[in-house]
Amino acid sequence: MKNQTLIQKVGQFFFPAVFINDSEENIQETERLIKEHNIGGLTFFHSRASAATNFESKKKIVFNDDSYQKIKDLIVRYQKAAPTPLLISIDAEWGLAMRIEKTPQYPYAITLGALPENKSKLVYEVGKQIGLDLKAAGIHYNLSPLADINNNPNNPVIGYRSFGEDKQKVADFSVEYLKGMSEVGILGCLKHFPGHGNTNVDSHLGLPVLNETLEELLENELYPFIKGIENNVDSIMIGHLAVPSLNDGKNTSATLSKPIIEILLRQQLGYDGLVISDALNMHSVSKLYDIKGELEWEAFNAGNDILCFAENVPEGIQAILKNASPERIEESYNRIMNAKEKVGILSDDTFTSGELNFEKASALNFEIAQNSITKIINNQNTALAFEAQKNNQLAKLSLYKNIDNTFFHTLNSTLESPEFAFENLETSDIKSIAAELEKFETIIIALFVPKAKPMNNFEIDDEVLALVSNLLQTKKCILYVFGNPYALPIIPNLKKASGLIQVYQDFNEFQKNAGIQFLENATCSGKLPVNIDLQ
Repeated sequence: MKNQTLIQKVGQFFFPAVFINDSEENIQETERLIKEHNIGGLTFFHSRASAATNFESKKKIVFNDDSYQKIKDLIVRYQKAAPTPLLISIDAEWGLAMRIEKTPQYPYAITLGALPENKSKLVYEVGKQIGLDLKAAGIHYNLSPLADINNNPNNPVIGYRSFGEDKQKVADFSVEYLKGMSEVGILGCLKHFPGHGNTNVDSHLGLPVLNETLEELLENELYPFIKGIENNVDSIMIGHLAVPSLNDGKNTSATLSKPIIEILLRQQLGYDGLVISDALNMHSVSKLYDIKGELEWEAFNAGNDILCFAENVPEGIQAILKNASPERIEESYNRIMNAKEKVGILSDDTFTSGELNFEKASALNFEIAQNSITKIINNQNTALAFEAQKNNQLAKLSLYKNIDNTFFHTLNSTLESPEFAFENLETSDIKSIAAELEKFETIIIALFVPKAKPMNNFEIDDEVLALVSNLLQTKKCILYVFGNPYALPIIPNLKKASGLIQVYQDFNEFQKNAGIQFLENATCSGKLPVNIDLQ
């Protein structure tokens, strides 16, 4: 490897996107890129239609049950085409399931953020299990976790992906997650430096601006990154966000900012590990340059070692060769080679090992469910429900799932009652449901929040909000919320609930645990990881 020419070394900086559901033509084009340009690695996504910046094109996402086998086969194929072994990366914040069907899914970071500090070992276990799943597929590098402190409830892109708004917990849990992955030989990545939490623009589409001073950032946003650096984090991803106070007052994306990467991260914070750009196809930076290769050069010149989702590989290589010093090229090349050495791919081409362990994932999810469930309002919910059942005054209402759900099945072992369900506006008659519920005094409501992102009120229909609001004002309602806790403030009259329990995920393990907790009136040890103002 040491004898590679300068052009071959520059090729190592490029990690173009590849897609599990690509056509044979696309696959052959990627093989040609790998062979001709000696690129350093690949970043896997599900399909071109699901890439974050493509959602506005309304392309239909096709789901395939064999995606896991496809990615394994593609990785073998791409490695065979590579003059230098490829570092294979993926976004797997909550497991391979973030990108690949029929693979284990683990809780979102916001759910883990609800765990008590003394249960941080569970975050370590999540990192470890995700690492083992990646290893089974032949992936070396997880572009996770987020070290962003979610201190803006209107953030359209971070939210549930952050451990919360407590900087200490975000730092501690990020480090635990990284240690879990490192334990099984997987590289980790803290993102999005210098902190994407306090923004209200989606950087896939526009450029968020942080107005904090360096002192304010050191006090809050930068804290988890500093802790990560102290614990030898493998890599740090630079976010597409502007911080004028760090950049001579300019609204330049951090990804393209030498003062933010070279001066703040490298010199002031003393970080000498891998620096990777956020995806260079994101509109906040991709629309800045008309000449192909210019963006890639600017990102490299700012201090990035890896150019993620680079779309102009040949032109980018030429631009870097033309403008960069041999010393700077050598620095980035050595960092990438050290990372490859760490995961063993330079000396061992049989990296893939192990099988997906769904049972272990399920047991871990159940334990997280037991320790994260959060009681927000409690007025003797269990006794209230049993008393209502005895008087035939108890009903159950499921929102956005039918009555055949694990939560209701668990309750029905000892708390049977009439059940109603609203699934969607096309198939459910909300007025007739409301009329039926008039007959009952006490209602257990299971709200399965449709989306994790806040756009359009998490896709909770206005008619559903009106129904819940009316029930809260006229009945004794015990509400279990399976989803993003940021959905709570949009529910009118929520303070009038007789009981309010935040469950975070709709996994079967979380539903089952919620049912057991209700029947046993068990203590809830979880704590909301973000501040919520109830209506």
